[in-house]
Amino acid sequence: MNNFKIILFLMMAVVMSSCEDLDINDNPNKVSVTHPDLLLTNIATSAFQVKGTGGMYASRMLVQTDGESASQFYKWDRDSFDAYNSLRQVTKMMEEADRIVDDSYKGIGYFFRAYYFYDLALTFGDVPYADALKGESDKLYQPKYSSQEDVFRGILKELAEANSLLNGTDIITGDPIFNGDVSKWKKLVNSFRLKVLLTLSKKEGSSSLNIKNEFASIYNTESIIATPEESARLEFVDVVDSRYSEFNSSGYGSGLYMASTFVDMLKEREDARLFAIAGQTKNAKEAGLSIGDFTAYAGGNPIAAYNDVNLVAAAGKVSKVNERYTKDPTAEAHNLLSFSEVQFILAEAAVKGWISSTSALIFYENGIKANFQFYNTYAKGYEAYYTQAEAVKYIAGTKVNFLNASTNEEKLELILTQKYLTSFLQGGWRMYFDHLRTGYPVFPLGLGTAPTRWMYPLDEYNNNSTNVTEAIASQFGGSNDGIREITWWLK
Repeated sequence: MNNFKIILFLMMAVVMSSCEDLDINDNPNKVSVTHPDLLLTNIATSAFQVKGTGGMYASRMLVQTDGESASQFYKWDRDSFDAYNSLRQVTKMMEEADRIVDDSYKGIGYFFRAYYFYDLALTFGDVPYADALKGESDKLYQPKYSSQEDVFRGILKELAEANSLLNGTDIITGDPIFNGDVSKWKKLVNSFRLKVLLTLSKKEGSSSLNIKNEFASIYNTESIIATPEESARLEFVDVVDSRYSEFNSSGYGSGLYMASTFVDMLKEREDARLFAIAGQTKNAKEAGLSIGDFTAYAGGNPIAAYNDVNLVAAAGKVSKVNERYTKDPTAEAHNLLSFSEVQFILAEAAVKGWISSTSALIFYENGIKANFQFYNTYAKGYEAYYTQAEAVKYIAGTKVNFLNASTNEEKLELILTQKYLTSFLQGGWRMYFDHLRTGYPVFPLGLGTAPTRWMYPLDEYNNNSTNVTEAIASQFGGSNDGIREITWWLK
């Protein structure tokens, strides 16, 4: 018996000694620190994905025939705060950048914060910003809302900070966008600053924002995206989880067709980009019409009842989306901010007099040429339609030629229309927000007016009711969380 007690005592001593070296609360599969490059890969890949079809329904590029699309008929209600999940990853990356003392990752983190808060502010209006993302650090789980104006001020400040931090020469790792080239991230940051400032064009008269001078200062003194090769884009590869976002998408089934607004704009301008974007109608295929025959394409009326369009589509008279988007696993790169878009931003700023107005024509034509080059690179089998010679010929067309515009309004309409025509499966909701800001292109609305925002998520009413209620009251009065309320940037 005594021997048993001695053995038991020795066993317990060994166990206790082992426990001093092993923290049983540590999970070896859940590390508390990591290198920021591991987070950057996921953050960038997620942000640069194709944004789906919602914005294209609202912007009169697509129609639905087997049911009523809320986006097409402007009947949406709530959106989500899912962007905050991505922002938590950005926060962690910036914390890890501080731990290893690497300003490049921190600068990129400021860019992604600006990118996501820009989208949140345009989507809703006031959103949690100053108090956001403090649940882990400060146990703040019910953040107050910042005004949309303060969010935009914060975005511009964070982008300026990103520009200051991205001055290193070291190649960063884990970068699926620029392959570690910090200078290209810097150009993206400054180009995005120009985009944000142009978004606030209705606030041009604000002396505190100083939009016009700030835009000119960035353009004249900072590096921006200056060639098509510097476009901020994600290239897809034929590997599981890395293929094109719309590849094998079930959303492109029997009910999704092209909208007449978009198709007719392309046909009126004899714009060959139509061939890479849309498919021929069933009747045109059966008649043996060539791909380059503009009469082979047609769209459905986006404001007609969906069953009325369905009958026309069933009769073989409406084009579907070009099948290359769903059948090609590497269809085309997705641009978060392209050289083409930057050129159109500069063209609009030139017409507004923010920078030299004599450059507007050059920027405008560069934007078109760059987009033709994009399709020449990615629209396999259609390359001959998108040579630079074809682009020059297109630019000389009556409805495209910038020299035919005699007023600034006519010039802006040309610029915004061409910017819109580059947006198929590229712009997310950009072209819709441009329409809200400028009125161009003109969209058929049907009954009522175009919505200007989304209602706040239901979770906010359940978990942060005091703050969301205060945000609604301060913006719109009472409890008017409606989709047609006008937020600060549009006033």
